[in-house]
Amino acid sequence: MFKKIVNEIDSVFARDPAAHSRLEVFLCYPGLHALFFHRAANWLWRRSWRVLARFISYIGRFVTGIEIHPGATIGQRFFIDHGMGVVIGETASIGNDVTIYHDVTLGGTSLSKGLRHPQIGNNVIIGAGAQLLGPIRVGDNARIGSNAVVVKDVEADTSVVGIPARPVAEGVPPPAKKDSAVFAAYGTPSDDNTDPVLHMLEQMHGEIQALNKRVVELEAENASLSDSAKKWEAL
Repeated sequence: MFKKIVNEIDSVFARDPAAHSRLEVFLCYPGLHALFFHRAANWLWRRSWRVLARFISYIGRFVTGIEIHPGATIGQRFFIDHGMGVVIGETASIGNDVTIYHDVTLGGTSLSKGLRHPQIGNNVIIGAGAQLLGPIRVGDNARIGSNAVVVKDVEADTSVVGIPARPVAEGVPPPAKKDSAVFAAYGTPSDDNTDPVLHMLEQMHGEIQALNKRVVELEAENASLSDSAKKWEAL
C-alpha cells in the first residue's frame, strides 16, 4: 500500500513543475486526496457496501471539490491537476497515466443502467473544461483540448479540439507513440496551426487573395485588349 501511494505521488512530479516535495504533494494536492477517497469508496462499492461507498465519495467531494462516483474504474498514476469541478460518472473507465484538469466532465447521456460514460485509454490528457459525454472511447495517447466537447470516439494518438471536437488540422502531426512520454499541458496543442477552424479560414483567405490577384490580372489584360481594339478601329 505504501509503495502504491509513493508511486501515485511520484507520478505528479513528471506532470507538474510546481511540485517541490513528496510531503507538499501529499498534503496540498486535492487531486491526490480525491483519488485516495475514491480508492476506498470503490473498494466498498465492489463489495456491495453501496451506501457507505457513496458517503465516502460524498466526503471526498466536500473536501476536494472533485466528484468521482465510487463505481468508476480508475487505473494507476491518475493525476487530477487543480481539480475543482471535475465530475466522473459511475460507469466511466480510466486507464493508466491519465491526466485530467479542472472542470472536466466524464458524463452520461442515457438513463439506461448499462455503460453510459466515457472509456478512457492509457496516457490520455484531458484539458480544462473539456466535456466527454456518452459511452465514447478515447484511445491511448490521445489529447483532448481545453473546453472541447467530445461526443464521438477519439482514435489513439490523436489530438482533438473545438465544439464539437475535431482532430487537429491536416498536416499537423498528432502525438506519436514514440513521443508519448512528452507531456502536453492541458492536452491542447501549442502550435497555432492546430485549430481546424483556423486552418480552414487561413486556407480560404489564401484562396481569396489568389482570386483577387487573378481578377486584377484579367482586368489588366482586358484593358490592354480594349486599347488595341480602339486603335484598330481608329485605323
